[in-house]
Amino acid sequence: MTAVKNVLAIVSPHVGGRAAGGALAGLLPASAHVTVVESADEDPAALHEAHVIITGLAPVTAEHIAAAPDLEVVQCASHGFDYVDVDAARARSVSVCSIGSSGAEKQNVAEQTFALMLALAKQLIPAHTALVEADWALPRLQRSITELSGKTLGIIGLGNIGEEVARRAVVFDMGIVYAGPRPVAAEKEARLGGARHVELDELLRTSDYVTLHAPLTKDTRHLLDAERLALLKPTAFVINTSRGALIDQDALADALTAGTLAGAGIDVFDPEPPTAALRLLKAPNVVLSPHVAGVTRETLVRIGLAAIQNVVGHLDGKPLGDVVS
Repeated sequence: MTAVKNVLAIVSPHVGGRAAGGALAGLLPASAHVTVVESADEDPAALHEAHVIITGLAPVTAEHIAAAPDLEVVQCASHGFDYVDVDAARARSVSVCSIGSSGAEKQNVAEQTFALMLALAKQLIPAHTALVEADWALPRLQRSITELSGKTLGIIGLGNIGEEVARRAVVFDMGIVYAGPRPVAAEKEARLGGARHVELDELLRTSDYVTLHAPLTKDTRHLLDAERLALLKPTAFVINTSRGALIDQDALADALTAGTLAGAGIDVFDPEPPTAALRLLKAPNVVLSPHVAGVTRETLVRIGLAAIQNVVGHLDGKPLGDVVS
């Protein structure tokens, strides 16, 4: 490393805050001058002097980028990068990087996806609640308990995480369709049980389970709006472990309340944490978790290492990886 660089590590409180930021800082070489904060606004001087920002789901706005004249890189400690103003960074020739190719989160996100699918299919939440209240709910619940085997899983976004989900779906004897900008190689489709690339609307009309694994961009915000949710079968389930704003949350609550959708498993919200006013929290037939997909003890280590390795490489003059802008 030829020169000391100032690194600002920003980690939102709801994903670990200062403690998690300190753990990230501990992975950087001693020659990097690291400041750990929970918000980019917390230490204006450190922001002004930053050459590198590492952010764990903390917003990095156009104003923040403008306030850091020597900024070179914004490194997201996640697959997603929607909390960074990518356009503002591009205008300043600041690189924005994710950890997408590392696959650091793919195992646990895939596991959480199936945890939500199975909880919905087997009605685990109402079954547990009923038993705690001394209610033997079997006669009532068995009408809605179903199987994964033989069902069609629609995957929106067959990247690293979507592929990991598809691999597990093959073991559950599910048929797989997927939507995305382009089909994957025929060999990969064959390995994934004969997965088929289809248009999004066809995926929604034909799938029994729909799971989202796409990045949040201007084009994908509210990708599943009221019109598209109406395409789903009334027996279908929607799973979202990607970003909350991929779905119109009010439209999803409407569909669940009206019974035009069988259920939803939601791990991500818009905003996070969600406010008590979010109607989805009170909607019927939902299984909710607080953005835990991708945050096991093992996963957090992999995420931190992937982000830090990219930053260390940059400080050593190596090309950046996973540049999204």
